[in-house]
Amino acid sequence: MTFTVSLIGFGEAARTFVAGGLGATAAYDIDPAKREGIAARVTLADALAGATAVLSLVTADQALAAAKAAAPIMRPGTLYFDMNSVAPDTKRAAARAVEESGGRYVDVAVMAPVEPARLAVPLLLSGPHATNGAGVLTDLGFAKVRALPGEVGRASSVKMIRSVMVKGIEALTAEMMLAGDAAGVSDEVLASLGDGWDAKAAYNLERMATHGLRRAAEMEESAKTLAALGVDPVMTRGTVVRQRAMAEPLLKDAA
Repeated sequence: MTFTVSLIGFGEAARTFVAGGLGATAAYDIDPAKREGIAARVTLADALAGATAVLSLVTADQALAAAKAAAPIMRPGTLYFDMNSVAPDTKRAAARAVEESGGRYVDVAVMAPVEPARLAVPLLLSGPHATNGAGVLTDLGFAKVRALPGEVGRASSVKMIRSVMVKGIEALTAEMMLAGDAAGVSDEVLASLGDGWDAKAAYNLERMATHGLRRAAEMEESAKTLAALGVDPVMTRGTVVRQRAMAEPLLKDAA
């Protein structure tokens, strides 16, 4: 079956997927400055008209709002791939909105940076339509798609809990380097950690400077995930603060 694909959100992830060969026919973004490129639409309704598969790639704080806005205007049976980095409870709320309007919701966790992997980025899916959705995404060109057994939120649980470690290491790297620079011993500290740590530190700092605000929003969702599981997100709250702080100098320079 041929699917007509529309995108909600046309930021870095969506643009990267299109550049990698995703055959989307329409896109909508809440930011007018991003309404350009592949058949961009002025309204969400225009973007979703005729779509049989929708990929939601918005910021974490807009994920639920996007699902609620799309649900009543999608045609019945449309597959809604929620690829946003949010807590399982947020995904389940989005799923209710989509399913109640006749859509088919798929929880998708994007498990690595989309660049340079593009359509080869690993994806985990969960929910009642995960197996069917995995086949569709594979047909659309995604190369590493895996459906997990279980309900909506299972894939997102993996992503959110994994992010505690991945983004936490970035935050610890930044804290280490700030202290090392202040003491004038950064080179010695990196050398004491072993081969390759100078490159690792540079990479982690660059990712935080460029994507810190988005990472902070994701880590807020990770904190919600942990709290819902009865785990006090002590370290994760610190990661939120450090990720956000590392992005602020870049924002000031751009102002």
